Amino acid sequence: MVAIVLPQQDGKMADKHIPIIMEEVTDPEELAKARAQRQRFDRNSAWLQAHATEVYARYRGKCVVIAGEELFAADTPEEAWALATAAHPEDDGSFIRYIPREKMARIYANQRRVVAV
Repeated sequence: MVAIVLPQQDGKMADKHIPIIMEEVTDPEELAKARAQRQRFDRNSAWLQAHATEVYARYRGKCVVIAGEELFAADTPEEAWALATAAHPEDDGSFIRYIPREKMARIYANQRRVVAV
């Protein structure tokens, strides 16, 4: 059981217990679909990595969706998803990112380091 703490209207926190159900998928057809979706995601992710400098410089303050190894930018997530879905309705490996308006240093906590001994 997982406890999720949500703010209430009065500002107090409320514990909500939401069950998490895990299932093992063994159906070869479902596994093949999942692998194909992951491959589409990986291609889209690689596209963004290859074009990151241009994307992050040009689309500050925008929501961008990468679908079909193509970028779709808009002011809102809904608009960006609509553009991407219209162009690539079959791409279930698409994803969205918000490009912050200003370039700044980011701190990524809990990074594990491997030390040679």
